[in-house]
Amino acid sequence: MNSLAIALCALVAVAIAAPLDNTSPIPIVKQALDGPNPDGAYSYSYETGNGIQAQEDGHLNNAGTENEALEARGSYSYTDADGQTFQISYVANENGFQPEGAHLPTAPPVPPAIQRALQYIAEHPEENDQQ
Repeated sequence: MNSLAIALCALVAVAIAAPLDNTSPIPIVKQALDGPNPDGAYSYSYETGNGIQAQEDGHLNNAGTENEALEARGSYSYTDADGQTFQISYVANENGFQPEGAHLPTAPPVPPAIQRALQYIAEHPEENDQQ
């Protein structure tokens, strides 16, 4: 069920990125699907006539334990109306959805004062236990 939800999210993201002024259907020119297998593993990929490409592999981590979690790794790419190609690769697991792409914003660096405070806290755990 989780793999289906992740696949659906990826398809929605690709659909949102598609231009809205084209009313003719866009053909799927290549498609492959494997699974879901008994161990929870699966993979899929597709390519559309307008250049959208997507692929994903998933498997179950820590199967049969309390920490059982599905992990999916994949990527997708598309070209916008201006001809610029965007590519996103991602991991989705117990730590959430973690996308990477050259066009995605990045967090600013941690200020030096905060870095020093975090280092002090790490070096003095006994002070944290007193509260």
